[in-house]
Amino acid sequence: SSESEEEEEEWEPKSKIAKRPRLPKKNEAKTKKVAAPRSAVARKKVKKAAIKEEMDVSLPIAPAEVNRMQLLEPKEEEVGTKPKTLNQKPEVPKKKETNSFQGKKVKSLENDEEPSTSVPVVGNQVKHEKSEEDFAFDEPPFKKIKSTTCPEGKPVKNLGGNKVKEEFEMNWDIVQALSEITNVEPWVCANLIRLFQEENTIPFIARYRKELINNLEADALREVQQTLEELRTVAKKTHTMIQKLKKEGKLSGCLLTALLNCRTLEELDHVSAPYKTGSKGTKAQRAKQLGLEPPALSLLQNPMELSLFSYIRPNTKGLSTIQEVEAGVQHILADIFAKDKDTLDFIRKLCQQRYICIQSALAKVSSKSGNERDIDKFQLYHEFSCNIKNIQHHQILAINRGENLKILTVKVNIPDGVKNEFCWWCVNERWRPKQFLKPELMRILRNSVEDAYKRLIYPLLCREFRSKLTSDAEKESVMMFGRNLRQLLLTSPVRGRTLMGVDPGYKHGCKLAIISPTSQILHTDVVYLHSGQGFREAEKIKRLLLQYNCSTVVIGNGTACRETEAYFADLIMKKYFAPLDVVYCIVSEAGASIYSVSPEASKEMPDLDPNLRSAVSIARRVQDPLAELVKIEPKHIGVGMYQHDVSQTLLKATLDSVVEECVSFVGVDINICSEILLRHIAGLNANRAKNIIEWREKNGPFINREQLKEVKGLGPKSFQQCAGFIRFNQEYIKTFCSSKKAELGSHALLTKAGAQGKKKSKPTPCASRQPNPLDQTCIHPESYSIAMRFLSFIGGNANDIGKSDMQQKVNAVIQKEGLEGAAKKLNTTVHTLQLIIDGLTQPEGFDIRTDFDKPDFKRSIVCFEDLSVGTILTGKVENATPFGVFVDIGVGKAGLIPVRNITEAKLSKVKKRRSLGLGPGERVEVKVLNVDIPRLRITLDLIRVL
Repeated sequence: SSESEEEEEEWEPKSKIAKRPRLPKKNEAKTKKVAAPRSAVARKKVKKAAIKEEMDVSLPIAPAEVNRMQLLEPKEEEVGTKPKTLNQKPEVPKKKETNSFQGKKVKSLENDEEPSTSVPVVGNQVKHEKSEEDFAFDEPPFKKIKSTTCPEGKPVKNLGGNKVKEEFEMNWDIVQALSEITNVEPWVCANLIRLFQEENTIPFIARYRKELINNLEADALREVQQTLEELRTVAKKTHTMIQKLKKEGKLSGCLLTALLNCRTLEELDHVSAPYKTGSKGTKAQRAKQLGLEPPALSLLQNPMELSLFSYIRPNTKGLSTIQEVEAGVQHILADIFAKDKDTLDFIRKLCQQRYICIQSALAKVSSKSGNERDIDKFQLYHEFSCNIKNIQHHQILAINRGENLKILTVKVNIPDGVKNEFCWWCVNERWRPKQFLKPELMRILRNSVEDAYKRLIYPLLCREFRSKLTSDAEKESVMMFGRNLRQLLLTSPVRGRTLMGVDPGYKHGCKLAIISPTSQILHTDVVYLHSGQGFREAEKIKRLLLQYNCSTVVIGNGTACRETEAYFADLIMKKYFAPLDVVYCIVSEAGASIYSVSPEASKEMPDLDPNLRSAVSIARRVQDPLAELVKIEPKHIGVGMYQHDVSQTLLKATLDSVVEECVSFVGVDINICSEILLRHIAGLNANRAKNIIEWREKNGPFINREQLKEVKGLGPKSFQQCAGFIRFNQEYIKTFCSSKKAELGSHALLTKAGAQGKKKSKPTPCASRQPNPLDQTCIHPESYSIAMRFLSFIGGNANDIGKSDMQQKVNAVIQKEGLEGAAKKLNTTVHTLQLIIDGLTQPEGFDIRTDFDKPDFKRSIVCFEDLSVGTILTGKVENATPFGVFVDIGVGKAGLIPVRNITEAKLSKVKKRRSLGLGPGERVEVKVLNVDIPRLRITLDLIRVL
């Protein structure tokens, strides 16, 4: 294991160098420092690793075969079995060299497609990348990573920059901590830390690195990422604190240990609170300044020789009487007890076993002043008490909001039994004096323990409980928002229909927009339906519908929605629009008006009045919900709960991540999609999207994925992240190519091979201009070689992708060999093979959204007054919250199915659910349980999911 130990130790400076290429001297000095304290640990880890490796040589973790050969290659060189690698290498030279437009050595290029580049390659760092030895230990850890706890994993490593000295490491291991908090296996956490460090995006990891993450869902990845951020923040703040205390000379050994043990910001606050400057110090600190620490310690160590009378100084404040001396000693002891890790662990454990409740009551102040309506809103919480183990997330958020508005007072109630047991344990077990105590000293000890509990420990526990409950509730609220948003974005598009969007209104009329099946605006207009001239306007609407042969009306659900709906339903019932069979649907217009005045909208529809833009937006929301909703900031879409009470940064990060995940998983056609949609593809951002669009305008359509590399600002890393999610419509490209061929004549005969080795600086018109049928699939370019081998293995042809005989060939082979067998033969992993099979067999133009819900088209209407208890209706879920699901049943007010009425038996078995519950867009059959007309509340029971 000694050689791999060297490898471990060299590892450290590597990532340092990569980050700060300008200070080589310092780094060399540091290596020694780092290596020393860690070698023992490293040795242990490496031993584990070595054993592990012998066991699972046959089970490669690296994703694609191309990668695997590089991952293993450096290993084998060390051992000296070169020939094996050389034999395998030539299988895939084609794919590799296409990348060499960068003009770098292929050696450093191998990082482009690896999952394991240490750092993205940036101009001046290339020289490090090339050095032979760096490369050798740049890769292998992927093989080892499953068992070692990830050399990169120490939080301190990533604190970014030169401030953190290497001697400091937290006393907990980041991989273990991450694993405990998120319930994800340690080896997966270690892999994820690596993957995130290499700037991989969540959609990319979730789809193309399944074997490294044990097939986790995107939601779980997001949770790990957020937890990792939190742990790193704690480590970072701890080290800033340590530096600060060191400067002030307040840092003692035990304080350092206490600081390095902190896992949460609350603990860190608790430990460092007394040392913050600016306050006049705690009672204990003032007692210590008076020189009372020795007697306090000797009370615990050797109380026989202790006489407190000798400490009395009549003229000194705080020492003038025996009572003051005793009080000082007591404060010092209380401080020692409250900062002791074992003591705190004991009381926390005790609290877990006991009934601890959180109580809220109407604040005395608010009952006099304050807004009556606001106070009534919190009616449920005026006399509220609940065990903290069972309290619901939405209740926590409600209580917090009430407390912030000064309507409620909240307290955590810890029973007296806990205090009594704790005090007994402290005096008789943990802080039991070494010798017999005189009664008066025993009294001081007892008082100190009680004082520690009441003044220091109890408030700490309350803060801990509250902040834990709040952060859990916030996370749940944000997660829920994310889930709802995902369902909304993935609503199934309604293709191939001409639609009329209606943005209803009273005084200013209803805005109409007719859009073609390809989203072009055909006509816009305003009609006044609700000012007594509805009948005249009906003629106009009929004329428009007939003229554009449009039989689907989309009505926004804002003001005047119900009246507009009644108006259309009435005309449809009278068969007014015959011969057209007109249907209508209601769609949420949340965010449409915000969007219609945004710069994006004015760029997109420059000559339209903002009011008409919102009608266009409403129609497009049905035609392609994802492309339309992406233009609106997620938090304006109106799904979620308590969104203004939760951490806005967390909310924004999660929602942006969900949008990125949805857009990436659906995929975009690079030659027709909008810039706004491109921004949200994994690995791209506003700048890169703009560059892609500019390239497309200048050079005509993209022919294949390789050409993306010619776009300015799209380096190997961005290409790796986005390539798999960008699609190419083959029909369109073929027609484009054949017209090009005619122009270029003999030029076009240059195949990919001819274009190899071209420098990036002059992208010739024919550089690798060969369409690749694999570009229309979800297969990542790094796996193309395997895909081609698989095609020849089953005797298929790349031009038959998505056709039925391809499906038959694949099925035949898989039935014969089994997935595992086929994967072994191709020297790849099951996950990669499964992805290739999906890519080859999915029909052209396949859309993951087809499994999701379509809008609800209807021809007639019910109103609030028609509802009676027991009526059975169908409706569509509008929003989901932890306490229930709001369903639009077409009466102008959403009904609520309380969460207790949603049981597993009623949910359909067919659909793959992420969680027990319903999400926006799902169609349900419900029964009315209760109609509260004054409060406009409808309670529903779920019968089944349609």
